[in-house]
Amino acid sequence: MTAPATPVFHLDGTEVTDERSLFTALGAALRPPDGYYGSNLDALADCLRGGYGPEPPFVLVWHASALAASGLDRRMLLAGRECSYFEAVLDVLKQGGVTVRLR
Repeated sequence: MTAPATPVFHLDGTEVTDERSLFTALGAALRPPDGYYGSNLDALADCLRGGYGPEPPFVLVWHASALAASGLDRRMLLAGRECSYFEAVLDVLKQGGVTVRLR
């Protein structure tokens, strides 16, 4: 018996200019029933734990990721290290079991 294929979702980073637009784009890409897939890093981590749409493991192909990274450049502390919001989002997704492919 073959294992089921891992779902693949595509995130359009061309419209990601800030944190708010990131979560709008995630909702559009992951198509949860109510369009919500977080509104901040903690909420994103909660969504990844289940009950709000697709649950990991899945693959997220992030198109125009460099463009999105430039809009998500706010510096912050994550687990005691300084990083951009973009890097923090990638970390939350990875910790949640998502494979992210940057394009």
